[in-house]
Amino acid sequence: MLVLDSGGLTRLSRQSQDVAAIIAVFRRDGLWPPVVPSVVLVESLTGRQRHDALVNRFLKTCDVVEALPEHRARRAAGLRARARPGSAVDAVVVATAEPGGAVLGGDLEDLRALAVYADDVSVHRA
Repeated sequence: MLVLDSGGLTRLSRQSQDVAAIIAVFRRDGLWPPVVPSVVLVESLTGRQRHDALVNRFLKTCDVVEALPEHRARRAAGLRARARPGSAVDAVVVATAEPGGAVLGGDLEDLRALAVYADDVSVHRA
């Protein structure tokens, strides 16, 4: 499973040959479509249609997870308490990737600090 944080979402929504190549690798490796917890939208969107157009178009290719079950929220809270750095959104992203998933993001330091306490989650730069 590939889970995107706001950095990953923003990066992959850009239309370029580099992004197309990255997406092709994810497809080849069975990591497509990516999962985006809906709370990530809070950090990724502005509410201005013109500014958000690329991200909104890209989101149509993703699996946006709208529900945050209590067990996942509690798991994210536990990760955040143990790691100290990282936002609640980062913690939800890492908890969503458990077990054995990958996170594509921008804030590597905080995401990796959380992933240390997660069940087999890898973190990669967007």
